[in-house]
Amino acid sequence: MLDVAGRFPRHKLMFGPTPIEKLERLSAHLGGGVEIHAKREDCNSGLAFGGNKVRKLEYLVPEAIERNCDTLVTIGGVQSNHTRQVAAVAAKLGMKCRLVQESWVPFNDAVYDRVGNILMSRVLGAEVELVDEGFDIGIRESWERALEDVRAKGGKPYPIPAGASDHPLGGLGFAGFADEVREQEAELGFTFDYVVVCSVTGSTQAGMVVGFAADGRARNVIGIDASGTPEQTHAQILRIARNTADKVGLGTEITPDDVVLNPDYAYPAYGVPSEETNAAIRLCARLEGMMTDPVYEGKSMQGMIDLVAKSFFPSGSRILYAHLGGVPAINAYSYLYRNG
Repeated sequence: MLDVAGRFPRHKLMFGPTPIEKLERLSAHLGGGVEIHAKREDCNSGLAFGGNKVRKLEYLVPEAIERNCDTLVTIGGVQSNHTRQVAAVAAKLGMKCRLVQESWVPFNDAVYDRVGNILMSRVLGAEVELVDEGFDIGIRESWERALEDVRAKGGKPYPIPAGASDHPLGGLGFAGFADEVREQEAELGFTFDYVVVCSVTGSTQAGMVVGFAADGRARNVIGIDASGTPEQTHAQILRIARNTADKVGLGTEITPDDVVLNPDYAYPAYGVPSEETNAAIRLCARLEGMMTDPVYEGKSMQGMIDLVAKSFFPSGSRILYAHLGGVPAINAYSYLYRNG
């Protein structure tokens, strides 16, 4: 145990440990050779439907409060789950929120910028700025300009990069996730052989790599890339993981081989689902009543299903699928699913 929650300042935003649900019908449909469970990060909070960023923000908020910041400033795509969660956290804290929403996704739907995540961010009271710039997981000039604008207007911004990822505290939430899983494994009476997680900006997987490295399972965290820029994403995961390992005092080096990132399912582009992604979304929904989204969870679900079919996981493996909670974005893709 790294005891992340006990050693680092944390502002409680989640209901508590997220539930682990056995996906019996999906497991049986895929042949019954492996046992699939889902850890429901999509059910982690009452803050605008929650999601994995809420777990990360629990460790950033204490610093924002300590610095007497009055505005949370972050960035994402038009349908960013992260920006929606930051807007909800800001509302809960009584802070202002400034969101930069870039045109990261080459998807043309008539209501793409008016429904789903961005609709909720506006209802939550965030100031939303639409910027016509393409996808990149790095530090963005538009975000830095927004920070300067808040300062120029007399505000005191707290900077949160895309996905709360490339931040000194960005990996703590999911290093703590591994502690939480270990406690749940003790209750369940078994350990998971693999964890499957979607990766784009990187700190979710990076935190898991560090957290599970504590008991030798770093390479059993199987990242499914959804960025379409896997080399950049792998490098960012590795950098965040190494910084997080130093912060938590892991005591062992995180190597490039510890970051397992499968690039095979990000096509055709970030935020654009393939036919196979849509098939995975429908399959999971119709077998388990569990919704996944076309940007993140649909692609990691597709990846997991395909890897099971290819016998990537040895027979008898117990797999933990990390459901990160991006479903509100599906509303922006309504034409694709107009007939189900």
